Amino acid sequence: METVGIIVGGGPAPGINGTISAATIEAINQGKRVIGIKGGFKPLFDGDLKCAEPLTVDDVSRIHTKGGSILRTSREHAERVKERFSVLMQTLKNLDIKYLITIGGDGTLFMANWIEREARGDMNVVHVPKTIDNDIPLPGGASTFGYETARHWGVEIAKNIMEDARVAGRWYFLTIMGRYTGHLALGVGKAAGVTLTIIPEEFPEEKISFKKVADILTGAIIKRLSMGRDHGVAILAEGLAEKFDPDELIEYEQLKKDETGRVRLSEIQLGRIVKNFVKKSLEEMGINPTIVDKNIGYELRSADPIPYDIEYTRNLGYGAVRYLLRGGTGAMITFEEGHLRPIPFVELLDYKTGKVKIRKVDITSENYEVGRKYMIRLEKEDFDEGRSRALAEVVKMSEEQFRERFFYVTT
Repeated sequence: METVGIIVGGGPAPGINGTISAATIEAINQGKRVIGIKGGFKPLFDGDLKCAEPLTVDDVSRIHTKGGSILRTSREHAERVKERFSVLMQTLKNLDIKYLITIGGDGTLFMANWIEREARGDMNVVHVPKTIDNDIPLPGGASTFGYETARHWGVEIAKNIMEDARVAGRWYFLTIMGRYTGHLALGVGKAAGVTLTIIPEEFPEEKISFKKVADILTGAIIKRLSMGRDHGVAILAEGLAEKFDPDELIEYEQLKKDETGRVRLSEIQLGRIVKNFVKKSLEEMGINPTIVDKNIGYELRSADPIPYDIEYTRNLGYGAVRYLLRGGTGAMITFEEGHLRPIPFVELLDYKTGKVKIRKVDITSENYEVGRKYMIRLEKEDFDEGRSRALAEVVKMSEEQFRERFFYVTT
């Protein structure tokens, strides 16, 4: 009997269990044996055959509404395990896997493509796109599974924080996961109606000025005060930290350096350092706000999926098995306008870099335009003649001084 293997890579996302459930049931219905590989790719690199666990219909028939992953997951960087890749391939061969379903984000997709190439026709491979970051380019702008659930629960958290900010008369700076892109931050901010959201795609330059991001927030607080509001919530996409200029940042924050002398950007506590800078700037202007920083992300990754993702992952799991058993290999399965569609790996890779293409927020889109229109932050029109007087009065500046200090954040 031919064997279908299922493996999960990268961080958790709501809907993993739904994909495992749908794929397992359909494969068994088609007369195949199914094994789940526990712990992601890591045990395969170790040659550990005990990681394989047979899956039955009874094992998976009720898991589709649950968060997390019954197969667990792990993250492996291709560069670090290159020399052990032959071990992984031999382990898959020893497990007698004919069909492999990978579930994950861009890193797992990269691994799936690598396995498919090395298998040279001995194993058929299909990938199911999973990530709350929503950064894999899917047709029609479709979301990756897990994103909608993460956004849903992110909005619920943001709503509660907004009320707390109003009651206590304070500001919150919320840093939201999303790696290099701002899909999740913008999605949560726009749906919850927070005061403003800042994402890395707003800044076309290679490096972002830390001071500019902090001054956007400072300006938003001043603008709210001019409207008689002493509170607000700002969402910051975590990808902002990846684009900060380390040489500038080190002027404001004591940062650790690695063995090559480079700043460890991954250790930057974005909300905290921005909070400290903004608070100091406002205190120098005679304003003493309470600002609280908070990270949001781990609360969302293993949440129970909402019905959208439950239904979505049932489609994808079924589609992955159907594609493989029809002889397909080397593609990512997607769902567009009611139809399953495989996209060849070759169309998803940037062969200049060898990496998977990343989908960023299109700030020229009307989706972004609408979100921006409902934010409260300094805009060019705030500096039209006579309009900046109320803003300048909040910080006891002349209109000219205020313009000189803050106009640049609108460009």
